[in-house]
Amino acid sequence: MKKAILATKVGMTQIFNDDGVLTPVTVLQAGPVVVTQVKTVKNDGYSAVQVGFVDKREKLVNKPMKGQFDKAGVSYKRYVRELKLDDAESYTLGQEIKVDVFEAGDKIDASAISKGKGFQGAIRRHGLHRGPMAHGSKYHRHAGSNGACSDPSRVFKGKKMPGHMGHKKVTVQNLEIVRVDTDNNLLLVKGAVPGPRKGLVTIKETVKSGK
Repeated sequence: MKKAILATKVGMTQIFNDDGVLTPVTVLQAGPVVVTQVKTVKNDGYSAVQVGFVDKREKLVNKPMKGQFDKAGVSYKRYVRELKLDDAESYTLGQEIKVDVFEAGDKIDASAISKGKGFQGAIRRHGLHRGPMAHGSKYHRHAGSNGACSDPSRVFKGKKMPGHMGHKKVTVQNLEIVRVDTDNNLLLVKGAVPGPRKGLVTIKETVKSGK
């Protein structure tokens, strides 16, 4: 991976391209992120860059993190993530990675925690079909049979049942960057990006670029 950055989701809008075609886009506040640690094969067994994003009040930072930020000479950050870049060892502590590493036309993968929906039934969670809605029917929105009683005498793993919906890591691959606003650190990405507004989004160069 050659380039990556952290961003927060601003929301969705629509723009017109040079041919007058309307394109729905997601607006991301991308960076700048600052390098808080450089991990090398010699010291850590692998090569990566640890970056911080979004300033955080000092009283909300614990002592170990304060020591790390002070050692790097950067302000306290809310989000700390690792990016496994090909040229990770060329970065230095305190160096900024800005949105200008990307340009219009680049293809990216966007990862974020999806919106949490709470506890949901099998119909909404898995799209199962409901039962008859007549008054005599006592089977309306139930998940259906869970399995035979004598054999196998258990519920198989993976059975689609009610439960916690959403709030999972979701990655959408091969999205296209439509516009880069370097003055305001904004990325305009064609289509939808997972996660709620103000949520953290990790933007990486797509793994499908050669396909």
